[in-house]
Amino acid sequence: MTTLLPNAHFTYTMWIDGHAASAKSGQTFSRESPAHGVKVGEYPLAGADDVDAAVAAARRAFDIGSWPHLPGAERAKVLLRAAELIRASKDEFALIETLESGKPIKQARDEMEWSAALWDYAAALCRHLHGDSYNTLGAQVLGLTIREPIGVLGMITPWNFPLLIISQKLPFALAAGCTCVVKPSELTPGTTLRLGELLAEAGLPTGVVNIISGYGEPAGARLSEHPDINMISFTGSTEVGKAVVGSSKSNLKKVELELGGKNPHIVFADADLEAALDAVVFGVCFNMGECCNSGSRLLVQRSIAQNFINRVIETARTIPVGDPLDEQIKIGAIIDGNQFQKILSYIDSGNRDGARLRLGGKALNRENGRFIEATIFDEVQPEMSIAKEEIFGPVLSILTFDTTEEAIRIANNTIYGLSAGVWTRDIDTAFTVSRSIRAGTIWINTFMDGYPELCFGGFNQSGLGRELGRFSIEEFTELKTVQVHLGPRTGWWARETPTMPGTV
Repeated sequence: MTTLLPNAHFTYTMWIDGHAASAKSGQTFSRESPAHGVKVGEYPLAGADDVDAAVAAARRAFDIGSWPHLPGAERAKVLLRAAELIRASKDEFALIETLESGKPIKQARDEMEWSAALWDYAAALCRHLHGDSYNTLGAQVLGLTIREPIGVLGMITPWNFPLLIISQKLPFALAAGCTCVVKPSELTPGTTLRLGELLAEAGLPTGVVNIISGYGEPAGARLSEHPDINMISFTGSTEVGKAVVGSSKSNLKKVELELGGKNPHIVFADADLEAALDAVVFGVCFNMGECCNSGSRLLVQRSIAQNFINRVIETARTIPVGDPLDEQIKIGAIIDGNQFQKILSYIDSGNRDGARLRLGGKALNRENGRFIEATIFDEVQPEMSIAKEEIFGPVLSILTFDTTEEAIRIANNTIYGLSAGVWTRDIDTAFTVSRSIRAGTIWINTFMDGYPELCFGGFNQSGLGRELGRFSIEEFTELKTVQVHLGPRTGWWARETPTMPGTV
């Protein structure tokens, strides 16, 4: 079955201070489907003035609005209603994301369900944000630590999982009582822009969430440096993440980053090889490899390497590539020309450096759209670019190892530390490797599963902070100490004991 390409493109507005809004300049920009070469969306082109208006609305909503002071139970009702509305809109939202990103329609539909589940989970956290009490400081002292919303957040999201990634951030910030300004990628802004009206229908007060569309310069840069923004949450490349940190120094705003990865998929000889085979192919082909968690490095124990590699190649050869509106397609189109050329340049690099190309390596000849075959290199050495650098495409680099120690050393030979997969039936091996790899998520005998309850984020240059899980809401808070003195207090002049630490 194939979903039909719409006869006309979608037209969008921004959402500022509770209303649909065009750019103050009146300018717009458009997006062509990377799979079909036709215009699929037209969006307002935000400038610095539009960012300022959105931030001012969020600032008012935080400083004098009701949202930060509502009981958690009331905030939870809004988030649960938002989840219901996302589910009700999943077919339209999935179509929008497929048209803008080139991802397979069936996958996009699943992502809408995953996104709604994050809003459900964030709603539960509304009622569980708390601090501590200290009743052992003396008969006349009671100490409290309380968590308060950090303030106004700026959120900048990437093009590969538009609604899913904003759903890893926005509902958790709202659960904490924050207000927000959101800027999605200019390549895939459609579903995020649709959220504004949806959240208003769910009962979110005016100005709490504001959504703008535009380019990194000036809109994203202005949001990152804005003096009235208290925190920036950014997902994207490590290079741009470093620029966001630089922009944040104007008012020392807090920064949370989810960045790149070069994730190792380690298969030991004693593993369930049938299960590992499917997971390895899924890990590199999912979302065309345009995924920070992509299992783009396969490390295979040498004693099984030849047979296992051959089976990976034969399986990957059967994965259907093509029109993402076709329900049977697993690998869709590459997001844009820049990424398309970047992937091809890494394939050229692998050939030049002496890796052996075993599968693919070419762009597919299509009348419209940008498609690249599933590509596999073996005989890859740890120092090659294709073994160390994030490609963000359906390209697998295969390395071999003999010992557990060697596998760990190869796995850690990168600037990143986002995730890793370990396949073995030996519990000692599984946990030795898991404890030794410097990464934020380790999957044992599975790969790229995710649950709202489990935190997500990276070590090293894969990011700062954590999303999801019960700790994620704390990212969007400030911790405040309240110290209460009970009964008469001895005056300073008569005090015989020295001032205690912490009273400077």
